[in-house]
Amino acid sequence: MPLPFLTADRAFDQAVDEALPFDDRDRWRRPYRPGPWRVGAAALLLLLASYVLVAAVIIAAAETPQAGALCFGAALLIIACTLRLLRVGIWVSARGVRQVGFFRTRTASWEPSVSVRTVQQPVRWLGLPRSVQGQALLLVRRDRVQEYVTPLMTSHNADFLARTEAFDRAADTIGAWAATYGRAA
Repeated sequence: MPLPFLTADRAFDQAVDEALPFDDRDRWRRPYRPGPWRVGAAALLLLLASYVLVAAVIIAAAETPQAGALCFGAALLIIACTLRLLRVGIWVSARGVRQVGFFRTRTASWEPSVSVRTVQQPVRWLGLPRSVQGQALLLVRRDRVQEYVTPLMTSHNADFLARTEAFDRAADTIGAWAATYGRAA
């Protein structure tokens, strides 16, 4: 007796290209899944936060409550940094593309965009100063000099390291959003 509500592949029976009735194009969404490096780092930080929380309880019970509160505050800071780390990436909507960094967020509208393209160039490995040859997705705009365009995402960042197919799919998806909602080619 098949139980389709218990299988994981029942979602693949439906057409993928159909928009859902509650699908809101004005909502910011990430066109790809976070990579294993980013998720692994977040898991390790949450593990560290759990140890700090246990230490906060022990310190509050054995020592002064002020020291326990300080340790609890450090755990909350680790959790906040972990959540921000998971939020980092490229987000798209009908209004434009948003590049969320750890400390800074930049938003670009689709209208002044000329093209969204993938180029081969030296890129930073996991955001570190070391650069390697890889692919970068560029958003070229009319109001910017083309030589100073910063890449939206690269094939060697925490989301796409050793996942070239995922980078290609994400680049195609962002290009499709730009073609649909802007004047990008």
